[in-house]
Amino acid sequence: MGKSSICRLLNQLGLTPQKPIWRAYQQQPKAVQKWLDEEYPKIRRMAKQSKGLIFFADEAGIRSEHHAGTTWAVKGNTPVITSTGARFGLNMISAVSAQGEFRFMVVKGRIGAKHLMDFMRRLIHKIDQKVFLIVDGHPIHKARSVNAFVEENKDRLQLFHLPPYSPELNPDERVWNDVKNNAIGRQVITTPKNLHRAVMRQMRSIQKTPTRVRLYFQNETTKYAA
Repeated sequence: MGKSSICRLLNQLGLTPQKPIWRAYQQQPKAVQKWLDEEYPKIRRMAKQSKGLIFFADEAGIRSEHHAGTTWAVKGNTPVITSTGARFGLNMISAVSAQGEFRFMVVKGRIGAKHLMDFMRRLIHKIDQKVFLIVDGHPIHKARSVNAFVEENKDRLQLFHLPPYSPELNPDERVWNDVKNNAIGRQVITTPKNLHRAVMRQMRSIQKTPTRVRLYFQNETTKYAA
């Protein structure tokens, strides 16, 4: 069969070329379903009873060589945008709520349990209600010092973990897509100071736009938490 015949047959079968969604093969579908059907509804009830706030948090890093988007040029002439060849990065922690709340912290160097506790300390300091914080299973989220901090502040903070290998369930992941692909990846970054300034500008812009934050909860895999 020729290419055109194969394409016509696939079309008749309702098949189209699509960009796939990548998922870790280690993900456990039963654990994900249990989270959606039982665990998260339970957290929501607890938050409602105590008039608390549910936040989803995550960490991410961004590199100076990250690029995204397109630009215009004469057909046949690929555009060239010059930038630094040096490689440097910046790490970030943030948390989002379905009500449009957004908190963040920028970290120079590797993020550890100390930074996470500092972020949680700031989070509960600025919010009068009890915080129900949901994170993934990264080792720093389960560190002994982090568990001790949560226990010490149990009247103000409770920590929960998403199912393993399920980043798509975390609305805060949408923040990194926003920052990397809609902002930093479209700018010319030349120095660490330049990168820090650009990240801070974008994060503050998100913080000042609650409607934008609420949209992170409207993705097909995150709307369960809206």
